Amino acid sequence: MTQYFAGVDIGSTMTKVVIMNKGIIASNIGPTGPEQRRLANKVMEKALKESDLPFEAITYVVATGYGRINVPFADKQITEISCHAKGVANFFPEAKTIIEVGGQDCKGIKINNGKPVDFVMNDKCAAGTGRFLEIIADALGIKIEEMGEIGLQGNNPAKISNICTVFAEQEVVARLAEGVSLNNLVAGIHESLANRVSRMVNRLHVAEEVIVTGGGAKNVGLVKALSDKLGYALAVPPEPLLTGAIGAALLGKDIADKALQDGVSLETKERSLKEIKIF
Repeated sequence: MTQYFAGVDIGSTMTKVVIMNKGIIASNIGPTGPEQRRLANKVMEKALKESDLPFEAITYVVATGYGRINVPFADKQITEISCHAKGVANFFPEAKTIIEVGGQDCKGIKINNGKPVDFVMNDKCAAGTGRFLEIIADALGIKIEEMGEIGLQGNNPAKISNICTVFAEQEVVARLAEGVSLNNLVAGIHESLANRVSRMVNRLHVAEEVIVTGGGAKNVGLVKALSDKLGYALAVPPEPLLTGAIGAALLGKDIADKALQDGVSLETKERSLKEIKIF
């Protein structure tokens, strides 16, 4: 009988779900809001529809991320540190360092054979996170999706001296009024962000292979700036937002496999998506 495993990653800004057996057969991403239990159901239902599977076909569900306790149909909650390590190792078996630039925090994770051995995190300030880029993009009147390519076109990155998001926003607007080009301003923002992230991650003694995940990994300008600061080529998973959810599903598979190997019954919750639906 084919087994299926689901990973649900409720992050600070986005909620992600994957359904897997030998590979990903369905996934869904939606914005995280205040009603996290509602969203967990919604993204799961969409993934199930995409996979053409009933919820009862899912062997094991692992939840991760800040909102992992708000996934009542999950069989187990596992930290995002462990899930990112597992998810990255699935694509990059030789990975040693992970940099996750999320919406509200930034993490550096040192891993060995797909398991975390150390980590650092910035979750006290928006500076150094995707939220910082969103605020700056809004101040400059551009879409955040455009920032990467715009920044790559800059040949003289502007110096952004403020590390506080509010003051950095004011500084960027002032520099734009002074006539600094948009390309160089965005390049300067990427350089400023890369400086902060690299200082934090270097506390782990960065080693190759270095992988970038999270929404920030989709910004090619930021990835290049980080590569320049760290002195390493950086790799990005096929869908960097799904790394944690993939790792969660794979850890669920590990749990099921161990139960089978040990000859014990897999402990799962009496769960039904229909029973806990709260629309």
